[in-house]
Amino acid sequence: MAVKFQDYYETLGIPRGASAEEIKQAFRTLARLHHPDVAKNKVTGEAKFKEINEAYEVLGDPDKRRRYDELGPGWQADQSAGPRASRGRSRTRGAPADFEFGGTGFSDFFESFFGSGGGGAGFSQDGSDAEADLLVTLEEALRGSTRRITLRRSSEGHGMGQIHTYQVRIPAGVHEGQRIRLAGQGSAGAGGGAAGDLFLKVRLARHPDLVVEGSDLYYELPLAPWEAVLGVQVTVPTLDGPTSLRVPAGTSAGRQLRLRGLGLPQAGGSRGDLYATVSVQLPTTVSEEERAAWEKLASVSSFKARDSG
Repeated sequence: MAVKFQDYYETLGIPRGASAEEIKQAFRTLARLHHPDVAKNKVTGEAKFKEINEAYEVLGDPDKRRRYDELGPGWQADQSAGPRASRGRSRTRGAPADFEFGGTGFSDFFESFFGSGGGGAGFSQDGSDAEADLLVTLEEALRGSTRRITLRRSSEGHGMGQIHTYQVRIPAGVHEGQRIRLAGQGSAGAGGGAAGDLFLKVRLARHPDLVVEGSDLYYELPLAPWEAVLGVQVTVPTLDGPTSLRVPAGTSAGRQLRLRGLGLPQAGGSRGDLYATVSVQLPTTVSEEERAAWEKLASVSSFKARDSG
């Protein structure tokens, strides 16, 4: 079955020469717009959010981006593309079998192109077992969900085979790399041997505002200089909805303000924390009035950033 090339630059709306920062900013802007929690149409929003995540998964990684750029639209013509050649195929004790998955959150192109040697992305088979990555949003990791997964299994001489549909339960608290096992759904055994298993390996979708570290979440909190000096009440995005946070006066760049229990689930039923990391943003241009105010501040302030001696 032909696999359609995915133009990830077009998905993010950026030129091929875009910098790493431009790629990150494009992802964050689009991800905020199409995030399932805010999209007007939940179904199309979720589909678009997954496309954006897939594009950033590749273009946001220097090695994957280089491989993607080298092969480009003509990637199928390159017979040396190892990841493509191993897509969804395993040799079991019986006949070789092909596996094609749907509903995992990744396109056929991604699965084919980064099927092996891609840092855990896409498909890989080990013996009679089959494995595919499963893209899980942070909201699903927090609350759990049920995902409809389709599996097309074909054997040599039997055409494309039948499509099997599974309702897969994603438990609350799943973490990056965790595998969900569907017993007996891998390759059939030979000579009365037991069938292999199907494993879905969890990949946490990138969030436009939050970064995951274990069970904790991190948010970059931009502040104007006067907000850091005087203190301010701000609104911080969380997986439970926006929440208010008081930034104390005299807060310096890099300080982490903790919001307890607003991270991801941990073993035992508790939750990790969310940390707002302060980033003080300086204006790149100032008006004459603003310059006069800064100069006035400089003349009356007793604060010294460094010793004169």
